[in-house]
Amino acid sequence: MTTSGLQDRYVLIENVNMTFQTKKGSFQALKDINLSIQEGEFISIIGHSGCGKSTVLNLIAGLLQPSEGYLFCAGREIAKPGPERAVVFQNHSLLPWLSCFDNVYLAVERVFADQESKSQLADRTHAALALVGLSHATEKRPTEISGGMKQRVGIARALAMEPKVLLLDEPFGALDALTRAGLQDELMTIMARSGCTAVMVTHDVDEAVLLSDRIVMMTNGPAATIGEILPVDLPRPRNRLALVEDPAYTHLRSEVLKFLYERHAKKAA
Repeated sequence: MTTSGLQDRYVLIENVNMTFQTKKGSFQALKDINLSIQEGEFISIIGHSGCGKSTVLNLIAGLLQPSEGYLFCAGREIAKPGPERAVVFQNHSLLPWLSCFDNVYLAVERVFADQESKSQLADRTHAALALVGLSHATEKRPTEISGGMKQRVGIARALAMEPKVLLLDEPFGALDALTRAGLQDELMTIMARSGCTAVMVTHDVDEAVLLSDRIVMMTNGPAATIGEILPVDLPRPRNRLALVEDPAYTHLRSEVLKFLYERHAKKAA
């Protein structure tokens, strides 16, 4: 285990293997995963279904423990879930009987109740909802708002915990194209304001190129590993309409598609 330089990295994955025990025997999902993520980076993990993208995310979240290897966050080994790593799932997981405010406040209270007064907790909750543009919906319940707004509440809840790392598991996958595009744009703005480090799992090539500083491309499973890491050196802030005709954007998109197509073709052969 290497510990030098951990303080400079928000997330470090070192020599990680992940094997699951099934009724049919052992299944190796991940093999030799090594990845270093710096503070403030936005990393996307992309690959075909079954390549272990969500498994990597769950390992960083502490929801799974690796069969071999080590994971660190802010210089400390990841042994379990913690408030420094907040997860936003495709399913927003809001409590339907609580208002938007109370859904966020509940998470804030669990993290900061010993440090802040109730008024400070409420201020923190209002600030998080304002960050995602939902100050007008604080008293609405999940059944009274759209799918996109529900996802924004989920993001607000995660950011209100002031995580060192925001983990996003296909957060916009269930939304229509226009809502998805709007939330992608909002997420870029939110991340620029918060300065948070982010790791996102996605199937969407355009989403990965638009949002990321680097794209981690996974090989097909079983025993999936990191095939390539593509730096995305497009300047920020990014405008999706301007990028459509940007040769650099087109090249990056083509590189991801080429990787995915070639890997898929090799597996099919």
